[in-house]
Amino acid sequence: MRQIEIYDTTLRDGAQSEDVSFSVEDKLRIAQKLDDLGLHYIEGGWPGANPKDILFFEEMKKVTLKSAKLVAFGATRKSSNKVSEDPNIRALREAGTECVTIFGKSWDMHVTDALGITLKKNLELISDSIDYLKSKGKRVFYDAEHFFDGYLARPDYALKTLEVAQKAGAECIILCDTNGGMMPWQVREIYPVVQNALTGPLGIHTHNDSEMAVANALVAVELGVSQVQGTVNGFGERCGNANLCSILPNLKLKMKINCISDRQLTHLKDVSRFVSEIANLPHNKHQPYVGESAFAHKGGVHVHAVRKKAETYEHVPPAKVGNRQRILVSDYAGKSSLLEKAKEYNISLSDDNPRLKEILQNLKDLEHQGFQFEGAEGSFELMMKKALGKHKRFFDLVGFRVIVEKRKEGELPISEATIMLKVDGQTEHTAAIGHGPVNALDNALRRALEKFYPVLSEVKLLDYKVRVLAASDGTGSKVRVLIESGDGVKKWGTVGVSENIIEASWQALVDSIEYKLLNDSTS
Repeated sequence: MRQIEIYDTTLRDGAQSEDVSFSVEDKLRIAQKLDDLGLHYIEGGWPGANPKDILFFEEMKKVTLKSAKLVAFGATRKSSNKVSEDPNIRALREAGTECVTIFGKSWDMHVTDALGITLKKNLELISDSIDYLKSKGKRVFYDAEHFFDGYLARPDYALKTLEVAQKAGAECIILCDTNGGMMPWQVREIYPVVQNALTGPLGIHTHNDSEMAVANALVAVELGVSQVQGTVNGFGERCGNANLCSILPNLKLKMKINCISDRQLTHLKDVSRFVSEIANLPHNKHQPYVGESAFAHKGGVHVHAVRKKAETYEHVPPAKVGNRQRILVSDYAGKSSLLEKAKEYNISLSDDNPRLKEILQNLKDLEHQGFQFEGAEGSFELMMKKALGKHKRFFDLVGFRVIVEKRKEGELPISEATIMLKVDGQTEHTAAIGHGPVNALDNALRRALEKFYPVLSEVKLLDYKVRVLAASDGTGSKVRVLIESGDGVKKWGTVGVSENIIEASWQALVDSIEYKLLNDSTS
């Protein structure tokens, strides 16, 4: 089987994405995850560009990678510096990595307008930088920045930059679509010309500004490149880089090309979510292969089909990339969807059970009122169990009061909640403050119940979202509250709907607690 080397640049190009800022510790943790995934090269950043990257390369000297090689990245020398005295080249030399990647200009416009030097001088910078680093025992990859745009503008010069890099000793020359504007047919047209002009290995580095990064990378693989560069989740400057979370399964499962092992591929979704979490960004649920929705089925016809044979609406088995099939519940659902959910919840339910039609109608009625269960399957499981008599009440509300008081302009309001409830006939009356009325109510409810149900101390509120359902009524509009909770082992979502945001929040909070207690009592 043909082997393709995967070169990850999440820690450098990916870190240039808007809203992404990795700490040194973040980069260390991600590097080890990428190594576990079986990637061949991990580009750590610019070792001389900033204190963070300098420290990262120092810390990585203490880390033993199992399979990946750490790569230091930088530019060719400045035209005003001798190569041996250039700070960037010196930083690459001292980074402590076996491999280095340097980039140089392939587009004549960048040479003359951006660098302000002659075309001949640019060739000297490329040659000097590669030759010097090779003389210091480094394996050198050469990123031909803006190569495709450069080729379209002046093909003879763009090719000359590659020939100079190869002659100087570059181990692999990477063709870069830096502006991300190329189409697959352009890559297919240009690549063979390059292949005929050079003798060494080639790589591909694509950006996603025209939504073609993955397609362009795969076309290049089909044509013969031996190295593919990209980032986890497609993070990167502007619209991002080629997404390795799509490239890896496409190589393995579609093109039958070896890159990482089958076992390593099953960790792809975990790595994808991990990098999103470290970047403090929501994971893209609609991302191919690794998104929560990638193998989620909503329409009744679809659900009916996948229950019989998953291949009817799944192009690959989700387990191969560490994902899972999900059956969504909504007013599009039919009996097949509900039966599948019952199976998932370990509820015995036959298709001739008269309650099935009742549950289906209740679902449609609630969604018409504004409830949404696709992100709140905890609430849906409770609704189903209530309809089938498998629910248990853990407490009864006597009443609650929430007070928000602002005492002085310029000071934050004070939120306090008081609650009274009964558990097995015993009345509990307590109060709590919080960062806002919902947090105060959550704190008061937990304080009242933890005495009776200590396991609730494990539950954490992970996310809280409010959606206005009909803005035509202004501040009196109905709102939907979605809450995500977790106990360190699993996560679940719950929902509430009301014209009163506190009441909607209360519904979702109660469902969250009942879900935890009910599942713990039956496990």
